[in-house]
Amino acid sequence: MADAIVAEGLVKTYGSVRALDHLDLRVAEGTVLGLLGPNGAGKTTCVRILATLLGPDEGRVSVGGIDVLSHPQQVRQIIGLSGQFAAVDDNLTGYENLEMIGRLYQLGKARARQRAHELLERFELADAAKRTVKTYSGGMRRRLDLAGALITSPPVIFLDEPTTGLDPRSRLGMWDVINERVRSGSTLLLTTQYLEEADRLADEIVVIDHGRAIARGTATELKRQVGGERLEITVALESEIEAARVATEKICGEVPEVDAQTRRISAPAGTGTRALLDVARLLDAAGIEPVDLGIRRATLDDVFLKLTGQATGEDEEKAKVSAADQRRSRRDKTEGVR
Repeated sequence: MADAIVAEGLVKTYGSVRALDHLDLRVAEGTVLGLLGPNGAGKTTCVRILATLLGPDEGRVSVGGIDVLSHPQQVRQIIGLSGQFAAVDDNLTGYENLEMIGRLYQLGKARARQRAHELLERFELADAAKRTVKTYSGGMRRRLDLAGALITSPPVIFLDEPTTGLDPRSRLGMWDVINERVRSGSTLLLTTQYLEEADRLADEIVVIDHGRAIARGTATELKRQVGGERLEITVALESEIEAARVATEKICGEVPEVDAQTRRISAPAGTGTRALLDVARLLDAAGIEPVDLGIRRATLDDVFLKLTGQATGEDEEKAKVSAADQRRSRRDKTEGVR
């Protein structure tokens, strides 16, 4: 297959900050590349360069066989772009926004109107088609922006964190739309903070950090870098941790990781389910009934944490919510005492 997107030696600096540091990317026609990395890794800068919105300091870029720097207008005719923030006009209706985008792409009045109606239906916005966008929720605005990126059925699509702010049902619907576009032959470059999204959609994944590609491969290949299966035990009492740790080390042959706060013990399980059965017998002999006992396979979250040393934005968001819930709980208890 030919490469629909090629970036070689991309460099972009902002003062003393090097956002991209000789980044190379290749995306084959009709495939999805997932671009992962912590906040500030250079993902959005890369997308902006590929979509002709920003020029690199060094490097070569082509999209659909067209040199991005020499012929940006030609590139714009074959791409669809949805950035991190919805680029829609608040004072127009949803229908008027999509029709306007179609007319700007020179689809012609009839075709622009047809596509507007089709996409409003596809993104479940038909009931709100005649409402001004300033009355839309954040998720509705996001879906409208994504619809605008697909107005011309472009052969190459750039989606920068496309499902941020969408509820789970809308996110699943967006995944269906992406899969439809790829099955029809479109090429997609996707940045995301949802690792499940990359696992589900991407044919290949590139992890970047500090503007450099630090790993690349399929989701399965990246997970193998972290290791295979792990035996995980969670005990009910702090006093049971040591006995569970000793049992785990005896069966797995390696010093296990112990999280005293969650009372969880884990270690690589080279023998898979056999290790699970053996450690269960030892725990039973010690009179320990675990809260949880199982074999867990590596996830992209594990890959991301190992490669970058950081949690994903999704994990950070969950941690903040959890911390806020804990603060509210403590406050409620204090007020109850008073």
